[in-house]
Amino acid sequence: MGMLCAVSFNRYGRLYYLDPGEFRPQVGDRVLVPTDDGPEVAECVWAAQWVGEDTDGFPKLAGLAGDDDLRRDELLRRRKAEAKVAAKRLIREHGLPMKVVAVDHVLGTDGGGDRTTVYFTAPHRVDFRSLVRDLGATLHCRVELRQLSARDSARVQGGIGSCGRDLCCATFLTDFEPVTIRMAKEQDLPLNPLRISGACGRLMCCLKYEHPLYQRFQESAPSIGSRVSTPEGDGRVVGHSVPRDSVTVRLDADGSRCSCSRASVCAPRQAHDQHYTP
Repeated sequence: MGMLCAVSFNRYGRLYYLDPGEFRPQVGDRVLVPTDDGPEVAECVWAAQWVGEDTDGFPKLAGLAGDDDLRRDELLRRRKAEAKVAAKRLIREHGLPMKVVAVDHVLGTDGGGDRTTVYFTAPHRVDFRSLVRDLGATLHCRVELRQLSARDSARVQGGIGSCGRDLCCATFLTDFEPVTIRMAKEQDLPLNPLRISGACGRLMCCLKYEHPLYQRFQESAPSIGSRVSTPEGDGRVVGHSVPRDSVTVRLDADGSRCSCSRASVCAPRQAHDQHYTP
């Protein structure tokens, strides 16, 4: 058991959980988060509180941000904005089929110069060697360009999904697991690209969330068209309802339909009840 707090580098961006250590940040406080490029300023969005989980593996908060840290953060944000404007202008001048997604800027330390990384998307590989030279001359620092996939682009930019909530990839997903059209078929979803595609244009990551539930249901539930015995009489299965863990049966007696739990029409379960129920 330990304490955790959550911070975000951008409003409505991904949450990062840290061990506050000796500090007790409140919501809205600016804090220092350790990164590979040194401590960076982030905003506390979840005050430090006790949790019932082991917090040994979480990174520790580097402290509360001071005036110098806030001025440095403001300088970084200004440099990022300038680099983004310059990158878009030079891309238009070079006529390259590129779209700038995000810009990251690192101030030079220990004698090293500043470094700017421009993240972009493109329909194919792009020869941007001349663009890098012009960007370096314009920004007076070392410049790197990195091409992102469609999913990585959505994660970096963020947005609102069809569910009305922030994109999963931009908030809590740490990696992209494979998603296939078979998952949509097994969940009886309409195979309309507009209905099952996310903001990135690929299949929605949330198709995988409930897929194991549908797989377990299909393993034990009677298939559609099979005959079963229900508490209301014999009949034939005409439908499944996985969220309710039930099947729809058309009764032989009068043709009416009834909804029964999966367990009540499962043959192994019925055999077990008949054997062990006195």
